[in-house]
Amino acid sequence: MMNTLNTEESAEKPFRKTGNPVELTSESPLHPRRKSHRIMVGSVPVGGGAPISVQSMTNTLTANVPATLQQIAELTAAGCDIVRVAVPSQDDADALPEICRKSPVPIIADIHFQSKYVFQAIDAGCAAVRVNPGNIRKFNEVGPSICKAATDAGISLRIGVNAGSLDKELYAKYGGPTPEALVASALKEAHMFEDVGFHDFKISVKHHDVITMVETYRLLASKGDWPLHLGVTEAGPAWQGTIKSCLAFGALLAEGIGDTIRVSLSAPPVEEVKVGCKLLEYMGLRPRKFDIISCPSCGRAQVDVIQLASAVTEGLKDVTAPIRVAVMGCIVNGPGEAREADLGVASGNGKGQIFIKGKVIETVPEDQIVDTLLTKAQEIAAQMEADGLVPVNATGPVVVPIQHPNR
Repeated sequence: MMNTLNTEESAEKPFRKTGNPVELTSESPLHPRRKSHRIMVGSVPVGGGAPISVQSMTNTLTANVPATLQQIAELTAAGCDIVRVAVPSQDDADALPEICRKSPVPIIADIHFQSKYVFQAIDAGCAAVRVNPGNIRKFNEVGPSICKAATDAGISLRIGVNAGSLDKELYAKYGGPTPEALVASALKEAHMFEDVGFHDFKISVKHHDVITMVETYRLLASKGDWPLHLGVTEAGPAWQGTIKSCLAFGALLAEGIGDTIRVSLSAPPVEEVKVGCKLLEYMGLRPRKFDIISCPSCGRAQVDVIQLASAVTEGLKDVTAPIRVAVMGCIVNGPGEAREADLGVASGNGKGQIFIKGKVIETVPEDQIVDTLLTKAQEIAAQMEADGLVPVNATGPVVVPIQHPNR
């Protein structure tokens, strides 16, 4: 069985993302992290003060190994720490050994209904298995065997409940998927594993409603020191889901609650990772990477700020160097914000002042602002890469396309 460090031991040790020579922040600047015990998902520590990891899930057919590995590579490049794959069929289970062997990040197998796939996933080398005891047939009979197999393999499990799969008896008792009902379900599952001596698991209690989700995790966090996997389930399309996830995660992370996150969007999985990574950056839980500051559209602006910011963001979407670019459209806040950024522009009167590290280097006509910023940003990024200042797995900006009604 793998060694699970206690909280005191974990707190004394520096934490570092696997494969990354740059230490990541493990403490929130807003609130002390909730004390939880640590488990391992492959080489990634979860809980015990370790850096909050970002997860996502492939949407390919797992049995299609080349497509699944390609998506895993894309997720990893976007900053994903752990990837989950669905295993609903025998063909998917058969694909796991090759996927685990070739994946650059730990793989979690997502298992429902068929307990035999849990054992196959463990044998295949998965770093962890997501198990839903509520829908595993005859779990009371196979549960102890699953725990023993996981212990022998030195891997962890994820348990927990989604609002949509709450036990019928608990649903009736509490009148629906209330925080109390979801936590009661999670505690029942946790005790089921702990009663056979298995403790290397994390818990999720997901709900689609932000307030219910936050209340549920707060309640669960008060009941024990399990590491917690945060998620707003069925959050919705990209724009809506991003807002809901940021609200829920922000509230909990600001209280020190949460050890690993998955942003669930009806969007390409890479977008989930981008949102998750940026959320942690803005919460002070990961080092700042690439960032764009742009002012809102207002009556003081003398340029089309929306179009300008959109064009610069799109043009720099592949830049991963940790630079801050300010795109400003008026003379009130523009010069100050542009000076504070690594690269910036203060626009007005048909021209733009270009700032680098607080100094104006040139003034260009409005129609040259975008090209100038892109060129200068690429030069700064190239120099940072040459100097070894670009973190491993650095990510680009989160790009939200601007839809123009006349196009």
